[in-house]
Amino acid sequence: MDVVDATRLTIQQVARRSGFSEPTLRYYEQIGLIGPVERDESSGHRRYSSQMVESIEALACLRSTGVSIEDMRRYRVLASRGDAAEEMRDLFAGHVARVDEEITRLRAQRRYLHAKVDLWQSRVTGDMEGEAAAATAVIDAAGGLR
Repeated sequence: MDVVDATRLTIQQVARRSGFSEPTLRYYEQIGLIGPVERDESSGHRRYSSQMVESIEALACLRSTGVSIEDMRRYRVLASRGDAAEEMRDLFAGHVARVDEEITRLRAQRRYLHAKVDLWQSRVTGDMEGEAAAATAVIDAAGGLR
C-alpha cells in the first residue's frame, strides 16, 4: 500500500482496496452512501479514515453480491442503529431470495444452451438420431426460459 498518511488513505488507495472505481467512490459520497470524506488541507484531495475504509469495504462486499444501492443504504441505517437484528435478517433474506431466483433463471439458460450445443454438434457429425433428441431437448429447455 502506498504510504501518504498511515491513518488517511487517498482515493486511489481506497479504490484499489475496495475494488470500487474512483468515480464510484465520488458518486457514493455525492449520494450520501459514504462520507462526507475529509479533505487534505494543503491539496484539497480526499483522505479516507480507516473507519471509513472499513465501511467502504463492507459496501464493496455487498455490491459484489448484487445488493442494490437502496439496500446498501438500508444496511447502513440498520447497522448504525445496532438493534436491528430482525430487520437485517429480513434484508439479507430478501436478497437471498433474489439470488435464488437468478440462479434458477441461469440454470434454465444453461440447460437451453447445452441443448443447442448438442443440436449443432449432432448436425456437425451428421448424427440424425442425436439431432432429433437434441431438438426435443431444445424445445423442452425453451419452456424453462419463460
